[in-house]
Amino acid sequence: MWVRLDDEGVATVGVTDYAQAELGDVVAVEAPEVESDIVVNEEIGMLEADDGNFELKAPTSGNVIEVNEAVLEKPELINESPLDDGWIFRMRVDDDEALDDLMDEEAYADYLDSLS
Repeated sequence: MWVRLDDEGVATVGVTDYAQAELGDVVAVEAPEVESDIVVNEEIGMLEADDGNFELKAPTSGNVIEVNEAVLEKPELINESPLDDGWIFRMRVDDDEALDDLMDEEAYADYLDSLS
């Protein structure tokens, strides 16, 4: 999963391009409920795809403030635009410093290279 923090402390969360490609065509999205509190690494939803299901885990702790209704109605947005239109939810993060524990784009690219 990817996380993008804006200037107001709101994190947008989605699935990486690599993950969506590995899943195949996404056919259904189960997202966390708006106003729900989520805890890092806990299951918060599910993606159903041609090649199986993908459990969504909370990338950090906080409170869900918005769910992308467009992606619930048209799950293929995750395949078509995983880093833009295909985001899944937005949240207020409990501790911005906790995001420092996540990989940045460069570290993620290096991680993917190590898999091949």
